[in-house]
Amino acid sequence: MNGNLGRAGLFAVVGALALVVPALGGRPTPRTAAVLSAVPFAVVAGLGLFVVDRDSRAFELFASPGDYEEGRLFSLAGFALAAAGLAILASRFGLPSYVYVGTVFVLTGGNLAAELSKRVSADTFVTTSAFAVGGFLAGLFGEGLALLAGATGGGLRLYDHVVSATGLGANVAWPTVLAALAFLAAAGAIAAALLRSMLLQRDDPLVMVSVALLLWLFVGLDVAVPPQRLLVGLLVTVLLGYLAYSLGTASVPGMLTGVLLALLAVVLGGYGWFALLLTFFGVGGLSSKFRYEEKRERGIAEDNEGARGSGNVLANSAAALAAVLAFAASDTVGVAPELARFAFAGAVATALADTLSSEFGGLFDDPRLVTTFERVEPGTDGAVTWQGELAGLVGAGVIAGIAAVFFDLGPLPTLAIVGGGFVGMTVDSVLGATVEGGMLGNQAVNLLATLGGAVGCTLFALLV
Repeated sequence: MNGNLGRAGLFAVVGALALVVPALGGRPTPRTAAVLSAVPFAVVAGLGLFVVDRDSRAFELFASPGDYEEGRLFSLAGFALAAAGLAILASRFGLPSYVYVGTVFVLTGGNLAAELSKRVSADTFVTTSAFAVGGFLAGLFGEGLALLAGATGGGLRLYDHVVSATGLGANVAWPTVLAALAFLAAAGAIAAALLRSMLLQRDDPLVMVSVALLLWLFVGLDVAVPPQRLLVGLLVTVLLGYLAYSLGTASVPGMLTGVLLALLAVVLGGYGWFALLLTFFGVGGLSSKFRYEEKRERGIAEDNEGARGSGNVLANSAAALAAVLAFAASDTVGVAPELARFAFAGAVATALADTLSSEFGGLFDDPRLVTTFERVEPGTDGAVTWQGELAGLVGAGVIAGIAAVFFDLGPLPTLAIVGGGFVGMTVDSVLGATVEGGMLGNQAVNLLATLGGAVGCTLFALLV
């Protein structure tokens, strides 16, 4: 094995120490278990920082390029300390042990798969995809090992233990249990791949902690995962993610962000939520390619050949994601599911309306500033054309029509979604004319606009 591949394999071996947590199962006391589960990783960190010499064979096996500059195994120590901290959370503070082990395995298994893929191709898309697939399989395997270790250590029948550990209830079938575990592994692998695409390799400890906390949140939502819906969601989101990247409508981080958000929409919401989000990603992405060269000559084209990055995708989808989470946790947080549904539709309608307004409206001359109606140059923040406004209304109408079909809405609630999209699009223009480029950047404006659309749609729905 080459150096990087061997290093990834050794980190996977060290990561297997996470199985100490489910094996202990809180015995003899949670406090003692927390100490015992953290000790192996603390020892590894101590060896990396204070014992292993730079000239030793062990240093060569574990060292990353940055470690050679420092002369210490900081990458190994950081990984071990992050795992030790999560072990304490799992043993003492309620982080499910299978989530903890699964997270560690997602990272180590994903890294190993990515290094293996480099023997075939060094292309970023290939290695990132290998990380996501390998991380998913390793995470699912780690979750299973953790549950098996906990059942064996506790003297329980495996099925009873798994049902108890996952909090799914006594009457669930194995497919539902496996779907819940697969959802966590898939979400964790995609989130980890996304974070790694934006961070450096030495930031793996941050990736591990972030993914563990995210999956802990999902477990806390206590949502049953229908196996068929999960399978459809995974297949469709992965396929469309590949198409988005191959067509150049999204960068690798942007593609991963879209895949993760779409997966959460279908699992936590349903097929209707999924359809709305995919419509925005598909139509919005293609619109950025429409007459791209002309837009570039006019100075209004998206950067990176129109491929949207993670920041752009997330800014346009964060409000919608918050609505999905509110819907999933409606019983816990006391939010009416119907209101969360309208907030989601309003946010997505705004995102598509604003995108189409900008992408089509910018192709026409004589735009006017939305606040004063004076003529300005094309591409000026806050400038609008009647053609762009019409395109935006059409985009909001498309989202409203799809929502009406999936959510069984009447004419007035459907118009409420169109109204929410128009409100959000207008908020974007007003903010662009007043504070964008100074107090706020483009992504912050997009976020506030979609939030305005979500609030506006919800208020309209309450009125009708």
